[in-house]
Amino acid sequence: MRERDPGFASETYLAAKAMWGGARHPRRSRRRGGRDAATTTPFSGGRDPRPLSSILAVAAEDLGWATELAQAQVINDWPELVGEAIAPHTRVTELRDGVLYVQCDSTTWATELRRMRAEILSRILEAHADAEVRDLRFLAPGTPSWRYGARVVRGRGPRDTYG
Repeated sequence: MRERDPGFASETYLAAKAMWGGARHPRRSRRRGGRDAATTTPFSGGRDPRPLSSILAVAAEDLGWATELAQAQVINDWPELVGEAIAPHTRVTELRDGVLYVQCDSTTWATELRRMRAEILSRILEAHADAEVRDLRFLAPGTPSWRYGARVVRGRGPRDTYG
């Protein structure tokens, strides 16, 4: 049986503990007899409920997930960024190393979107500056790629295997 690496879980736990300051739960401290005046005074500062979205935004920033969440938002908002005429003919396949790869329905769509690259990229940068998208690549359909796997041999690909 393969042993799992506890590094990610441990790092996340330690980061969360550092972020929340390791403070004890108020009910637990009351059971043990210790009372803190700031937590027991009604209407004191910091006791108002906060929206979950603001708490999650702080947690994501502290844990270093802000860029990944912004990139996921770019992929989610792709139809709004390009418009209703272009969206049905395109599909975001991946966002890797600051490059957003978009699969198009036809070669014509890929060519036209390559011409519109600067406009679409400026919309993305305006709406989602934290996503760190630096370039767009529009892929035409049906183009065979011989570049699979970690080891790639330079050349034009197999030529004598088609019979």
